[in-house]
Amino acid sequence: MALRVTSFSQRKARPNIIFILADDHAYQAISAYGSKFIKTPNIDRIAREGALMKQAFVTNSVCSPSRAVILTGKYSHINGMKDNGTYFNGAQQTLPKLFKQYGYQTAMIGKWHLFSEPTGFDYWNILPDQGNYYHPEFINMRDTVHYDGYVTDIITDLAIHWIDSNKNQPFFLMVHHKAPHRNVMPPIKYLNKFNHIKFPYPFSFYDDYKNKPGLQRQSLTIKNDLDIRYDSKIPCDTCAVGKINAWAPGEYQKELSGLTPAERKIWDAAYQKQYSIFKTLHTKTEITRFQYQRYMEDYLRCVMSLDDNVGRVLNYLDKTGLAKNTIVVYMSDQGFFLGEHGLYDKRFMYEEAFRTPMMIRYPTTIKPGLKLNQFVLNLDIAPTLLDLAGIKPPADMQGESMKALLTRQPLVKKWRDEIYYHYYELSFNATAHYGIRTKHYALMHFYQPVDGWELYDLQKDPHEMTNVYDKPGYRQTVAILKQHLTALQAKYGDEEKNFLKKR
Repeated sequence: MALRVTSFSQRKARPNIIFILADDHAYQAISAYGSKFIKTPNIDRIAREGALMKQAFVTNSVCSPSRAVILTGKYSHINGMKDNGTYFNGAQQTLPKLFKQYGYQTAMIGKWHLFSEPTGFDYWNILPDQGNYYHPEFINMRDTVHYDGYVTDIITDLAIHWIDSNKNQPFFLMVHHKAPHRNVMPPIKYLNKFNHIKFPYPFSFYDDYKNKPGLQRQSLTIKNDLDIRYDSKIPCDTCAVGKINAWAPGEYQKELSGLTPAERKIWDAAYQKQYSIFKTLHTKTEITRFQYQRYMEDYLRCVMSLDDNVGRVLNYLDKTGLAKNTIVVYMSDQGFFLGEHGLYDKRFMYEEAFRTPMMIRYPTTIKPGLKLNQFVLNLDIAPTLLDLAGIKPPADMQGESMKALLTRQPLVKKWRDEIYYHYYELSFNATAHYGIRTKHYALMHFYQPVDGWELYDLQKDPHEMTNVYDKPGYRQTVAILKQHLTALQAKYGDEEKNFLKKR
């Protein structure tokens, strides 16, 4: 397929591109989004010196499908990656392949998690499956290589080394971090950070799930489903209180097996303090509060390391003179619950999982401090990066280029004011569902294995606590939203007849 160069002349060099993807990094844990929990000065710098997308969302809130959407600019039902149990078809058109056709050097470093072998990259060095946090193995162009150190630092080391070897020609580099994915394992140097901080509970922490069919059956709650050993790192294989999954002790030890004796001594000392606290707890309420605090402590410790390493990349670009002509994107593969609705993880169309952090810096083109309130999607990343590089995005990409928004140019057509979402996976007793999001409403249909509708009036109920689908005053709203939902499904080729089972 021939690509058409549309905007770059001989006097303007093609931009380098560094796409940094975190795994499960909630916007609530980034200070540029007003986090109450943590300061992230290096990540914030990308937003401060570029653009912050305040209303960025994903089309399917789970790891592998989101990565496939980013690579292809197409919804899950089109690119074939609907859930975490599928192999990505690397033969299809992808963003790195398109950049290669335009003369870019391309590389993928870090967490791939698409199960098939990466394609379209001149160089790739990836974690096998989820990978490990400590002294991990990587697959370097099919060869297994062991690295000493902490995974977030190692991914950054490899990324900087690759740039250093390829900086004399335009490059497209995907830097995909493992952190802060479950079971969040912090760097040794941060094991005692946040020990004396009491994290506030989200407004919706004690949601009772009334009239919420999707939440009534899932097993993703902090109260009932976080594992004492695997998640909270409490060193007991049998505890009188709290949940212990049969697989947890083994998985926990596997994660720790890479630590050196000196590191293990520091680790054991840090979590022995937590065990001492845990042994004093007696009630379910006390344990739930303890679990939430432990969950937040380790999660934010991993985010601190992410922020450190984003800073390393930005400082390297400054020192080498590459910063001015390098596009830097930071985002997560989706949002994440930090106790909202009593949950951890993602998957649902509720705001905290559906919405993702996204920011982009390009000094020659994007004015610093830009804040966008338009609905943008992970679906838009591929066409946007191509467009910024002067390459016309292929017509079959379903996303929209954000270039006009980022450069404050007049829009060729009206920007979207509605979002279509579709989640398929049934893991953790989750329910497949699809829906439409507008500025005012979120309408969701949970269809497998339960069947139920939910509607939230976001102006009156921003925390999505009260399902008003059956309220008489919303009947006309429901009818209009369903019409718009059907139109979006037709637009994206995801008609209900193709996935809804007869009842």
